[in-house]
Amino acid sequence: MAVPPSSSHPLRRRDFLATGATAALGMALLPSRVWARPSYDLVIRGGTVLDGTGGPAFHADLGVVGDAIAALGDIDPDQGSRVLDAAGLMVSPGFIDIHTHSDGAILRYPTADSRVMQGVTTEITGNCGGSAAPRMPREERVPTEEEEEASGSVGEWTDVASYLRLVQDTGISLNHALLLGQGTLREMVAGEEDRELTSEELATVLRMVEEGMDQGAIGLSTGLEYVPGRFTPTEEIVAMARVVARRGGLYASHIRNEESLLLEAVDEAIRIGRETGVRVEISHLKAAGMPNWGKQVAALDLIEGARRAGVEVLADAYPYTAYSTGLTIFMPAWAADGGWDALAGRLADPETRDRIRSELLTRVKQDPGDYDLIVISRVRTDGNQRFVGMNLQEMADTWSVEPVDALLRLLVEEEGSVSYIGFGMSPENVEMVLRHPLVMIGSDGSSMAPTGEAARSRPHPRNYGTFARVLGYYSRERGLFDLPTAVKKMTSMAADQVGIPDRGRIARGMKADMVVFDAATVKDEATFDDPHRFPAGVRHVLVNGEPVVEGGAHTGRRPGRVI
Repeated sequence: MAVPPSSSHPLRRRDFLATGATAALGMALLPSRVWARPSYDLVIRGGTVLDGTGGPAFHADLGVVGDAIAALGDIDPDQGSRVLDAAGLMVSPGFIDIHTHSDGAILRYPTADSRVMQGVTTEITGNCGGSAAPRMPREERVPTEEEEEASGSVGEWTDVASYLRLVQDTGISLNHALLLGQGTLREMVAGEEDRELTSEELATVLRMVEEGMDQGAIGLSTGLEYVPGRFTPTEEIVAMARVVARRGGLYASHIRNEESLLLEAVDEAIRIGRETGVRVEISHLKAAGMPNWGKQVAALDLIEGARRAGVEVLADAYPYTAYSTGLTIFMPAWAADGGWDALAGRLADPETRDRIRSELLTRVKQDPGDYDLIVISRVRTDGNQRFVGMNLQEMADTWSVEPVDALLRLLVEEEGSVSYIGFGMSPENVEMVLRHPLVMIGSDGSSMAPTGEAARSRPHPRNYGTFARVLGYYSRERGLFDLPTAVKKMTSMAADQVGIPDRGRIARGMKADMVVFDAATVKDEATFDDPHRFPAGVRHVLVNGEPVVEGGAHTGRRPGRVI
């Protein structure tokens, strides 16, 4: 039988009575002499709640009905169909990863092991200008590498609606939201050419933005260091962002330069927000390359100033001193014009190859600084699999060539499909960015599992460890911020920025996405040498009221939804 909260605990009494556990469940109030006896599908008992707002922790039980939180307060465990004991543990909202690349991966790894095992319950995909949808019908396109790896098993889609429907029908273990990739849209109308869009092409792109958002996309992303984003003038992005702003969406940008022109690139993102009124997210904010480390303070100052001036701009960052991307990012813009086939042709010409080589020497000095800081993480062919985990200097020694020539040779042999990890940021800057009140947490990772194709690669440990690393290393050990602040950076801040009003907080009526973790032991276990490792200390994870992690093990359930 339910026991009324003691009046000596006004917070608990108010919370319990105000839950309207009966009213919220559509039940009539019982006579005043009889205490209401709501029934819960799940009671989380005895935990310490971090509600996601940044406020102090408090002790409370939680009652879950269906996919929502129905009550907080003192709840008799007999009222729950199931009881989860959280004594000595923290209960927080599920983590919202505002920056991921799980567009295609979620269809190959629908249980999203690398995500949910660290407490991620919602991820935002379609970042850095590339999204799974829309895309041309299969007969009108060359299948991507992801499609080839999946061997046609993931299903077919064309527009945003058919992609999101396929994701939902597949069944996934966490919630999934999609940004439209500006590069994806541009390539569909103009290929990978370095030119402005014609008025007709731009009109087509703007219609695609409207249609994509009408079908469920939550905004637009750019990847302005990549092809074809790097060929896009600011005015073209402004036109697209105006459409997004009218629909209340988010504009997330991998800005045009994160090295020597960092400040100019941040200013461009702010300008787009100022001219259109769109909410702006500067993705994985960093000053990459030792010569550029001194620009980090000024970049944060630009964001602060814009925020004071009324631009709704925030940034996200991951808690590591290394980034990960494709090796073709080192190519000069003129050489990348036309995509890989055109670049391969230029590399086959000795004179043009020498020009590219010369520019590469300067580029690597800017970021990350030297070839031993560039570590190969994924290749396409079996023949070069031995180089995964090696840096370019080591690979060059194996081939008995200069490192710059090893880089070019590997690109040619892998037809441009090489990923690497670049150790380009300073620990002091990483801490400065993470600590900043306008910066939230985003992994820049992806859904995967330590099996199958993913196991052949050596990906960035952020895929498995980001959120546990923030809690364990940067909050508990380094003391960058207290635990409530850490959780806020991973929950309500992201929910507000993305526009998800019913997630990111623990309160009555909110969706029951929750993480139960041990604040004393939570720790990332994934390393650069051994990245396919789940974190410690994450005990239970609920998505829409269903446990996807229990006792530190994946349950196999797939209650996730398309948002």
